[in-house]
Amino acid sequence: MLKSDQFLPLEFVFNPNWWNKTAGISFDRDFYLNPKKREENDVMMRRILFEKFGEFGFGEENPKPRPIAGSMMVAGGFVIPALLGAEIRFSAAEAPQPLPQIRSKDQIMSFVEPDILSNWPMNELSDGWDRQQKEYGYLLGDINTDGILNAAYHFYGPDLFADLLEDPDVPVRFMRKIAKIIIQTATYIKNRTGTTSVSVNRMACRLSPSPFIHANCSVQMISPRTYEKNLLPIEQDMAKSISDYGVHHCGVKTEIYAKFYNQIPVCYCEIGWESNPEKCRSFLPNAFLNLRLSPIRMLSCSSSEIKNDVEELLNSVGDLTNVGVSCINMDFGTPEENIMTVSETVERYRILWKKHHG
Repeated sequence: MLKSDQFLPLEFVFNPNWWNKTAGISFDRDFYLNPKKREENDVMMRRILFEKFGEFGFGEENPKPRPIAGSMMVAGGFVIPALLGAEIRFSAAEAPQPLPQIRSKDQIMSFVEPDILSNWPMNELSDGWDRQQKEYGYLLGDINTDGILNAAYHFYGPDLFADLLEDPDVPVRFMRKIAKIIIQTATYIKNRTGTTSVSVNRMACRLSPSPFIHANCSVQMISPRTYEKNLLPIEQDMAKSISDYGVHHCGVKTEIYAKFYNQIPVCYCEIGWESNPEKCRSFLPNAFLNLRLSPIRMLSCSSSEIKNDVEELLNSVGDLTNVGVSCINMDFGTPEENIMTVSETVERYRILWKKHHG
């Protein structure tokens, strides 16, 4: 069972547009691939978080440069698509975008996994990590290693979902190759930094041991039956290759997949907004559950509505001893009052739980 560094940990992650408009940070190629630029931006981001939300434990008053392998403040899942051959578009105020590279079935069938360290961007990243390691003597953080269904879609296109129903052999073989690339990449990073998935969800740095988190952003586009038949066996094999396996599920209705996640098995699961935490807990009794708030509601709702959102999540999940709360990819314009409301409400539950449970 995972242990957190705090009872009921809370994490916020802001969208690149928030950072760009708040601090002038550009999410260009250098942000992700230039070690010194990455370190400079990291110092700035930690300072800004402290200035705005330091009273709730976020950021640092006087941050010092640290040798981060990838940004620990935003998600940017471009490495796996790039290793598969996708062109990546960088821009000032957005996460990197893999441009679709739709391939024929013959091309997909003949795809051969690349040597990750001989191909971009891992060759460029690892060279930079070598320089950081030499300067500092250690490395922190990791990179977003994406997910098999997410990555497959960039190359297969919408036919992926039809073929998973009618002719699953081709997409399943392709996703098995993607899974090997993900595990190879995550294992290499873990051997260098000790973590794999802080860049998927910052909650990973709050947990011990820090879990590997596989990104299942697109799973809600297939039925639970299709997941069980075609993707579950792949994830079960992935979990045999890397320890402390977890799932990032940012979509709705996590509960209809949760019983299958338990068969992987997972030690960590994100509970997407508009899911049923109580049912998820019944299927995942021993997993750390990261309850996700809606960044859209955080942007558009009043503080009283946000308070109700947090309370509903925490009241429905039951025992809070293996639970966290997060809100990921909040846009510029999200009221700071709402962020403070979430922080204050979570703190109130910490106090109440300690009062009643010791």
